[in-house]
Amino acid sequence: MDDENFRKMAEDVKRPRAPGISVFRNAPIHALPATVEPREVEPEPIMLAPHKPERVWESLNPVTLNEAVLNGNGLFTQPQQFSGTQYFDILRTRLLHAMQEHGWKRIAITSPTHGCGKTFVAVNLALSLARRPSSRTVLLDLELRQPGVAKLLGLGDVGHIREFLNGEQPLESHFRRVGRTLALGLNDRAMLDAAEVLHEPSTAEALAAMTDALNPELVVIDAPPVLMSDDVLALLPQLDAVLLIVDGTKTTAAEVRACERLFDGQCPLMGVVLNRAQDRGLGRYRYGNT
Repeated sequence: MDDENFRKMAEDVKRPRAPGISVFRNAPIHALPATVEPREVEPEPIMLAPHKPERVWESLNPVTLNEAVLNGNGLFTQPQQFSGTQYFDILRTRLLHAMQEHGWKRIAITSPTHGCGKTFVAVNLALSLARRPSSRTVLLDLELRQPGVAKLLGLGDVGHIREFLNGEQPLESHFRRVGRTLALGLNDRAMLDAAEVLHEPSTAEALAAMTDALNPELVVIDAPPVLMSDDVLALLPQLDAVLLIVDGTKTTAAEVRACERLFDGQCPLMGVVLNRAQDRGLGRYRYGNT
């Protein structure tokens, strides 16, 4: 080897070698080029359109109530049709004031036993509430064993409310709308497992979503009787208050006290409405007399 080749070889030994990267194994950490740690970027918030309950109301299928059927069932949409509507208007105003004072929305209309007129009171109360032009009221039939609101209103083909409560059907598919102030959540068949349905978390979620979407002033619920099953007890966690309807011709004081004990500490009792109470001085029956 001549002097020139020897000098070049010596320089190559002194020159640092470029690190190699194997395709069969990971390169040593010290052999990897320096990298810049990626900077965490905060995701930009998604701007959602503001919730507009009026659009949800408009999406509900409209229905028209037959005045002749309503009047035949003791229901009246106009105060001048029947003097008894004044009692429901008084009840409406008293309930509204009390519920709004506490920020409550859901009130159940119940009774000790069947046949006390709770559905009659619930529907007339809802009609009275809906007469206010700028109001929003929801009437909901949760008397799952013996649904009766649709029949009292003269409406058919209203669907099975189970499908709404378990999330199979959306609000817009099941609910109906009367005018611009009354939404109806009705039921057309009985459920033997009513208490179990009311216990389900999906029922609580459906009622909460409905209240949020429609944003009504009041949700009037035709609820099961208190002393016939545990249905009302299953429903209580979803209620803000209850109104007890008693029959002046057959409800006993013991039954009223039993209901009060069940509600005590569980749900506020807004009052007791005496239905079918005969005013002998006037020789007629009075409804909605608290």
